[in-house]
Amino acid sequence: MDKYAVIGNPIEHSKSPEIHTAFAQQTGEDIEYVRLLGNLDDFEGDVRRFIAEGGQGLNITVPFKEQAWRLADELSPRAHTAGAVNTLIRLDNNQLRGDNTDGIGLVRDLTVNQGFRMAGKSILMLGAGGAVRGVMRPLLEQNPRRIIIANRTASKAYSLANGLTHLGQVAGCGFDELEGMQFDLIINATAAGLEGKTPAIPDDALVKGGWCYDMLYGKHDTAFQQWGREHRAARSLDGLGMLVEQAAESFRLWRDTLPETPPIIAKLRNAA
Repeated sequence: MDKYAVIGNPIEHSKSPEIHTAFAQQTGEDIEYVRLLGNLDDFEGDVRRFIAEGGQGLNITVPFKEQAWRLADELSPRAHTAGAVNTLIRLDNNQLRGDNTDGIGLVRDLTVNQGFRMAGKSILMLGAGGAVRGVMRPLLEQNPRRIIIANRTASKAYSLANGLTHLGQVAGCGFDELEGMQFDLIINATAAGLEGKTPAIPDDALVKGGWCYDMLYGKHDTAFQQWGREHRAARSLDGLGMLVEQAAESFRLWRDTLPETPPIIAKLRNAA
């Protein structure tokens, strides 16, 4: 039985063991998947010990994604762009390959599960932190007409966008610079929703029939989902599907098989 784990601090809230156990049952893969409470002062030691004890791979969550990026012996292109790693794969030579599956998780949830076509669309990304950097490459690979990164501190949005212009049409701005712009899809990657708040964006930022997507999820609609409904979004979605899809991509990287995600998303939704 191959061993896998998710490491973070805190970690008890993680749904990863439940998700990956369901994937294994569905696909017939013989794995064990557990939670590891990471030592804030010795993340590398925790990883090395897990691998030395036969671990085949790790999911990485807060606050260790950047440390995992530095620890990896090699990086996928999307991990390189993200500057963060959420998946470590043990290679045959016991080296570690780092990947970041957050962006493909977001893209698959929107395009495959929900049927949104990104090509030629105008997208607004709210926030300019690690969560945004982690998803930008896969989003730009969908060939949207443009992506605007808006942030309360405009300089962070400018800096992030400037580092991504080689991948597609992307620009940064402050929330106060959004007046007069309209978007087919607005994605919230800020932490404002944790306090029940929404970013200060114009009421007319969403085109008629546009969509809203919040990377956060919970038992009830997020504050940004409510904003979307109040502003007549055709769809206003949370990030539960992204959570399952990024896990499915990790599972594929480890086991070379991609699970069916809709039953798992439905199971988690019904359990919430």
